[in-house]
Amino acid sequence: MHKVSKGEKMQTVFEAIKQIAFDIDKAIKAADLGYAHEENASGEAQLKLDVLSDKIIEQNLATVSSVRSIVSEEKEGELELHTSGSYTVCYDPLDGSSLVDVNLSIGSIFGIYEGSLEAQNLVASAYVVYGPRIELVIATKEHQPMLYRAARDHFRAIKEITLNEKGKLNAPGGTQQNWAPHHKALVDSLFAEGYRLRYSGGMVPDLHQILLKGGGLFSYPGTTDKPHGKLRQLFEVIPFAFIYEQAGGEAINDKGERLMELVPKHLHDTSACFFGSRYEIEALKKAYGIN
Repeated sequence: MHKVSKGEKMQTVFEAIKQIAFDIDKAIKAADLGYAHEENASGEAQLKLDVLSDKIIEQNLATVSSVRSIVSEEKEGELELHTSGSYTVCYDPLDGSSLVDVNLSIGSIFGIYEGSLEAQNLVASAYVVYGPRIELVIATKEHQPMLYRAARDHFRAIKEITLNEKGKLNAPGGTQQNWAPHHKALVDSLFAEGYRLRYSGGMVPDLHQILLKGGGLFSYPGTTDKPHGKLRQLFEVIPFAFIYEQAGGEAINDKGERLMELVPKHLHDTSACFFGSRYEIEALKKAYGIN
């Protein structure tokens, strides 16, 4: 009897994510964009499309025996699927869903964990961009992030993604009036160096653009209204930190700690987060007084 290897188990998860991408893309093009009259586990109003995307992901991952459980940004707790499974998949079903009605790119984010839910146990991550084309990026501990592009009913590998030492893009999140003075000084200094503003309000397309354009800085600091940041550790922050480090970049919090060392206390914990090329992260450390 053939014993299924870890690589084969992981591949079944990736194949499910590819099918999820096609299913959610169809839903985006056809679904009702109104509100569901409910709030998600983070207290945000849910769009009907958020709920539908969450259901699509749950149904697809339920067919994968290597997935022990799932944790969604749209659900309160952990949902067990297969007691003999190896992985817990934490996901944001539709990041930036409020941008659908103005036809901007949005995405889905997946963090695949083995063991307790903390950054050091993330074994792979992936995200999907729903734009003019469907694109998928997958990263594992063994490989740099790989870009895939949808071609009819399958995904075609395009290239490995590598960040340059220094980029050209600046994507600052959060409401400016709630920034700390030192953060505003950092953002202004990058613009003074000639960096270009690229910020859509969608984490996936903005971080994707920095990755594909070779580098830059995406920042979502702690603010006066959200001192611990807005973005969720398990669903958004840790999966992208993994991808940025695998691409040769860096990902830290406002204390200079690697995001890949985060240990969330609760499923929906948030963190200030900064993703970028090495030059921009070094500039951030200086602006924040981090040694």
